[in-house]
Amino acid sequence: MISYEPLLEIGLGPLSVTPHGVFTALGLAAGTAVALPHFRRRGVSNEQVYEVMTPAVLAALVAARLVYVLNHMDTYDSVLDVIRIWEGGASLLGGLAGALIVVVIMLRRRRMPILRLLDPVGLGFAVGIAVGRIGDLLIADHLGKPTDFALGYACPGGETGSPCVAPVGQAVHLTALYDMALAAGVAIILLWLLRRGDRRQNPPGSVFITFFVLYGTGRFLEGFARVDETHGTGLDGSQWASLVSLLVAGAFLVWRRRSSPQHAGAGGSAGPVAEGGSQSRPPEVRP
Repeated sequence: MISYEPLLEIGLGPLSVTPHGVFTALGLAAGTAVALPHFRRRGVSNEQVYEVMTPAVLAALVAARLVYVLNHMDTYDSVLDVIRIWEGGASLLGGLAGALIVVVIMLRRRRMPILRLLDPVGLGFAVGIAVGRIGDLLIADHLGKPTDFALGYACPGGETGSPCVAPVGQAVHLTALYDMALAAGVAIILLWLLRRGDRRQNPPGSVFITFFVLYGTGRFLEGFARVDETHGTGLDGSQWASLVSLLVAGAFLVWRRRSSPQHAGAGGSAGPVAEGGSQSRPPEVRP
């Protein structure tokens, strides 16, 4: 079994921060840093990326909280309880959905190639999740059901990021570790696909859809080890969200197959695209 005392806070003089918040910020920074070179190869400057990313991050924060509240409505008695975000409670998948919606809207308004530019976004998502889960591990968050698995986490006697449903010393699934490994594995695959696409052009959007398929499938299976409120047929909110993402990915693949002769123009084009998949001139950004 894995056994350690959670690190719930880091003291900074009179202030304190949580590892969860620190590594969420580091995950955002790491995901952005890894994706930027791939945006530049597509003719998009760092400044243009930041213009889209800033409102997308704000949307992710709002959506992550909103989806979590909707999934746990019975635990909130008033609007004041809902806005107490410092007490924790956010949905990762909800945040990703909120960010994605804003990214697509802003790219469309700027007449930039949506599908081609979503491919680096998928890599950024995967890297950001992998780094962010380190904070969850430090505070012992997302503790799952009892298990005999060798990588189970022995419930400590003190406070943890999420309740431990087993007696002290008994192991539970450390689902944050599973999710970190899943996201890291997906990131490696997406990085390989993007690099291959620099030599042999991938169909626009294929890398991003690969993120949805791989991560969505992993999260669905991971849900059976988690402890969360279930809906309908015994699936939790994350599992239902994963199923929806897989259905959307499947619908996109069907649509792309039917429109395969138009791959080069998929998602709209803001300028001519060179043979290697990068644009010959930066896309025009309109206010």
